[in-house]
Amino acid sequence: MYVFAFDHPHGVAPGRLAPLLGAKGAALAEMTSVLDLPVPPGFTITTDAGRVVAGGGWPDGLDDEIAEHVARLEAAVGRRFGDPDEPLLVSVRSGADRSMPGMMDTVLDVGLGDRSVRGLARRTGGERFAWDCYRRLIDGFSRVVIGIDVTSELGATEVDVDVDERRAGCERALAAVAARTGETFPQDPAQQLHRAIAAVFSSWGTPRAAAYRARQGIADDPGTAVSVQTMVFGNRDDRSGTGVASTRDPSTGEARPVGDFLVRAQGDDVVAGAHATDGLDGMAARFPERHAELLDVFARLEAHHRDLCEVEFTIETDRLWVLQARIGTRTGAAALRMAVEMVDRPGWHLARDEALLRVTGEHLRQVMRPGFDAGEAEVMVVGRPASPGAAVGQACFSAAAAIDAADRGDAVILVRAETSPEDVPAMGVAAGVLTATGGPASHAAVVARGWGIPAVVGAAIHIDGEQFTAGGVTVEAGALVSIDGSTGEVAVGARRRRPAGQDPALVTLLGWADDAVAERGGAPVGDDPAARLAAAHRALGLGPPSER
Repeated sequence: MYVFAFDHPHGVAPGRLAPLLGAKGAALAEMTSVLDLPVPPGFTITTDAGRVVAGGGWPDGLDDEIAEHVARLEAAVGRRFGDPDEPLLVSVRSGADRSMPGMMDTVLDVGLGDRSVRGLARRTGGERFAWDCYRRLIDGFSRVVIGIDVTSELGATEVDVDVDERRAGCERALAAVAARTGETFPQDPAQQLHRAIAAVFSSWGTPRAAAYRARQGIADDPGTAVSVQTMVFGNRDDRSGTGVASTRDPSTGEARPVGDFLVRAQGDDVVAGAHATDGLDGMAARFPERHAELLDVFARLEAHHRDLCEVEFTIETDRLWVLQARIGTRTGAAALRMAVEMVDRPGWHLARDEALLRVTGEHLRQVMRPGFDAGEAEVMVVGRPASPGAAVGQACFSAAAAIDAADRGDAVILVRAETSPEDVPAMGVAAGVLTATGGPASHAAVVARGWGIPAVVGAAIHIDGEQFTAGGVTVEAGALVSIDGSTGEVAVGARRRRPAGQDPALVTLLGWADDAVAERGGAPVGDDPAARLAAAHRALGLGPPSER
């Protein structure tokens, strides 16, 4: 059996099935069958199938299982896959055992075609919306599945583009696909789905995914699962939107939700970081009832996992849907603060030993990094702080330039309008990241936090080739730039650094670490924080953990 509906009765807690369903599939199953959250129905194709596909095969019987589950979705939502009048559309998303945010591929709006786009427009009363969905399918399918870029033919990405212009862009892109491949864009929804599933499985082997796994110490052999989920549409009308948020601040650990929200958009618009987003306060002003409902979802997820959760959600015509949730990335400062505060939270029963295991050697290194002297240099612009830390390096405007400079031994600040998964190898060698757009849920922010790289996003900088301008100052490639991921400050030149201050949460946690060692008959290991944490991890049975 390779396919499981989100509400399949597994007989065990779905959260324990991440090796089979992937972290995303397990979370969808848990939210559906345990927490009873408003999750669009769907199904997950297992990592067992993914390993077969990665090896160049296709599992026997998989097509029949997929067809059976598609029929169940059709019955559940009252629409048929490929129906010219009432089309069912689905998303196809990856989901490995360990979360790899943005590293593998997704295809949205699968099931749409030349006839059904008109049926979708009639059913929803939104011709502009329907053609925007078709644009997204053509763009994603062409790039991920076919392997060609038709972005220029599709035209502007704004949702308010004139319908005739949008339709003409889709027709140009479809003609470009035929001209470059010798084949027409697939109109059969079953073929679209089959090819999208195969491509998303195969994205496990892309260079960016491999680079991310190498950095994170994730093995190459588990592979990914694929989840197929009924589409809900944040781009449908003015009463719709989409967002990505964390139940707590992933930069500081403060117990307040933070995130990005866009009206009339789909989730990839938020994650890509290409748009100026609203925070959750903006969502609350526009959708107060849905905001209150979302906060309840956050509380239920946090109580269930006893941890910071990152949640992707959509509002379709004033109805809230939860698309996915995962344990969120966090900085070292946030990891320390949350570990201490969650132990003391009434009713959670988070043991001190478990809190110790949530803090790694890398978290400690981040907390003990030096910061900048306040007021020591003139700040040219202030962006959105996305990942704390002080970084100084040469401004580099492409992944290739950043990697070349790092290979020469130079410190690098990667400067981009927004980062994409293709920038991951460069982010891995950069001292810091600076982007012109995006918010705390953008690709740049999420990856930087997970890797402990200082980052400032959404800064008001104008990038023109190999230079950027802000506050009347122009910075060319190779010039030294200082960024402060804690304050969002960006300055020209190398700012003077100061030693890190004493973190009260670190003092508390290291006391727990010493107690854990003593309680198990261990001897003190001195004053070095990393050594004390490593000793506690060994005492708790993790082996040498200082590099965790």
